[in-house]
Amino acid sequence: MNKMTKPPSLKRGYLYVVIAAILWAISGSSAKFLFNSGVTAFQLAQLRLTITAVGLFIWLSVRDATLLKIARKDIWYFAVFGIVGMGACQFTYLFAISKINVAAAILLQYLAPSFIAIHAVVFAREKLSAVTILALLGATSGCYLVVGAYNLEILSLNLAGIISGVISAIAFAWYSIHGEYGMRRYDPWTVIFYAMFFAGLVWNILHPPLEAFFQDYSLIEWGWILYIGILGTLVPFGLYLLGVNLIRSTRASITATLEPISAGILSYIFLGEIFGPLQIIGGGLVIASIILLQVKQERDEKAPALMRAQRQIQD
Repeated sequence: MNKMTKPPSLKRGYLYVVIAAILWAISGSSAKFLFNSGVTAFQLAQLRLTITAVGLFIWLSVRDATLLKIARKDIWYFAVFGIVGMGACQFTYLFAISKINVAAAILLQYLAPSFIAIHAVVFAREKLSAVTILALLGATSGCYLVVGAYNLEILSLNLAGIISGVISAIAFAWYSIHGEYGMRRYDPWTVIFYAMFFAGLVWNILHPPLEAFFQDYSLIEWGWILYIGILGTLVPFGLYLLGVNLIRSTRASITATLEPISAGILSYIFLGEIFGPLQIIGGGLVIASIILLQVKQERDEKAPALMRAQRQIQD
């Protein structure tokens, strides 16, 4: 029997997701800049996923090549997880940003925590605690206020963009939920690599292979493309799964609603945009919801990290 390892830190799980949310906030605005420069959502999806998959493959090969090994029976799981979860999530979010404003796209994607909670109750037969439900309501309401959704003229928005935004929320929920299943057997970095690999493979089939890499981009555009591929995708999606590994998908997705607040703060610093009273209240709601989750330290026995640790102890 192996020596009992120290229980994984829940605080570390929240920290991973908070950092991911900040990096995603920068990524959303930089993607809008590229769309305004003529890059299409199809091209950026191909660029983003291909750069991430290749970069992660190189990093894992150097760090620990055993993390690239998976059982043959699990190939189908990773293929579906990568294509439906990662691939669909990436493209639909980017397509939504290209058709509607970033605030509306963020708001639609952050319907994901609600979808995850519904799945937990209806399909997984789990009982959400009162704290989690309260945090979910607070974070969702706060996100609504932060992005200024009360000023959005929904009926005037591009219908394709709205539909794509809703699909991105469903895909993000799928990614969060099914990422848990894979991490019960594999390291989070193994799960994220194969998600990126299969998503990137598909986007080089649906879109002419590597076509997006041979466009005439400026140095500034290449800089943002590399940021989106590495610091806007590889790092935050990896950190997010590390967070799910410790605190599970419901709490991780609620914590990730910090993204619109991060975007607002960055806009204030670099663009001089000012939060209105309702946006400040919304930001307070999101932060309070995240603090509430951490104050009530709910250790979940179904968290992938705990389940793997228990399996190692039994072995």
